[in-house]
Amino acid sequence: MIKTIDVKSAETADLYQYLSAAVTPRPIAFVSSIDSQGNKNLSPFSFFNIFSITPPILVFSPVKRVRDNTSKHTLDNINQIKECVISLVTEKIVQQVSLSSCDFDIKTNEFVKAGFTEVKSDLITPPRIKESPINFECKVNEVISLGNQGGAGNLILCEVLKIHINKKIMDENNMLDPLKLNIVSRFGKNWYGATTK
Repeated sequence: MIKTIDVKSAETADLYQYLSAAVTPRPIAFVSSIDSQGNKNLSPFSFFNIFSITPPILVFSPVKRVRDNTSKHTLDNINQIKECVISLVTEKIVQQVSLSSCDFDIKTNEFVKAGFTEVKSDLITPPRIKESPINFECKVNEVISLGNQGGAGNLILCEVLKIHINKKIMDENNMLDPLKLNIVSRFGKNWYGATTK
């Protein structure tokens, strides 16, 4: 028996549940951004991946809130200051990352709220995240709006300018060891995946 969904007549919230539960596991981008007034923001996004090596391009997509069609602070910040740091989420910091995803006021610094340590970036304004083993300093090349209703994504194309890797997650050949990196991935609803052999 097959369940068929007509996208044009389906509720947005239902589509979100089916699509985000089907396309898994997804890596999580933990994004540090800053607005023109100097307000810092940290937020995780599971609509995220690498799309190019030359130039090195990471892409993530803040989705407009379905309930009220508002945008997230990260998108607002990036439209003001076209820079961000994309960090990776490990099992060790996943609970803190989850806390940073709450809807805080624009002036609330999620570094402080979620207990992360700011590290000054070398080439851009938003700070890096000390607790994440990999930080990508990025300039934003383009923001592509994919729609104007609640649930619409905004594709953010980030060019990596500098990569910072904690040597503790590297193997004897100076390459990344996936078990030491211990990345957490996102499934649908409240399900997450751990890295295992």
